Amino acid sequence: MFTGIVREVGTVESFDGSQLVVVATETAADAAVGDSVAVAGVCLTVVETDEVRLAFDVVPETLARTALGALEHGSAVNIESSLRVGDQLGGHVVQGHVDVVGRVRSVTPEGDGRRMWVDAPEEILGYCLEKGSIAVDGVSLTVAALDDSGFEVALIPHTLDVTTLGWLEPSDEVNLEPDVLAKVVERLLAARLS
Repeated sequence: MFTGIVREVGTVESFDGSQLVVVATETAADAAVGDSVAVAGVCLTVVETDEVRLAFDVVPETLARTALGALEHGSAVNIESSLRVGDQLGGHVVQGHVDVVGRVRSVTPEGDGRRMWVDAPEEILGYCLEKGSIAVDGVSLTVAALDDSGFEVALIPHTLDVTTLGWLEPSDEVNLEPDVLAKVVERLLAARLS
């Protein structure tokens, strides 16, 4: 489990389609084989580590549901270690189980921050609501507005500075995970109605 509060931006050292190696010095210093780490919002298991690198196996299921397949040498990725007992839950509950890939529609300056619209498949929009939570590339954000094709988020200067979201441009793909609580409520209601 994660919070969507990115602690480090790592750099892809290599990705051959099945093993991803990321340079993430702060996270690697504390990581052990078997630990869960969110990479661009995707929960992956550490299979090798040293003082500066983390290696992960990436299976076809993960590639089919996420934007990880587009990563190449030098790509920047948001990194978050999993929660430990006693850690502060600063964002929202994020599982790292990306549902779909969205596409940035627009990025507009707003004061020192930005507004960003993301087009998303219909099946994900049903879980979105204004002032609700969504994880975009692993970053916990609040939905500011919705339309029939996507959602808008307001990005503060801090988020732009410490995550990869500050580098996004229209047509870029992003990993999306809606708030898991919306899915739980849907499932409970469906069970009661059947």
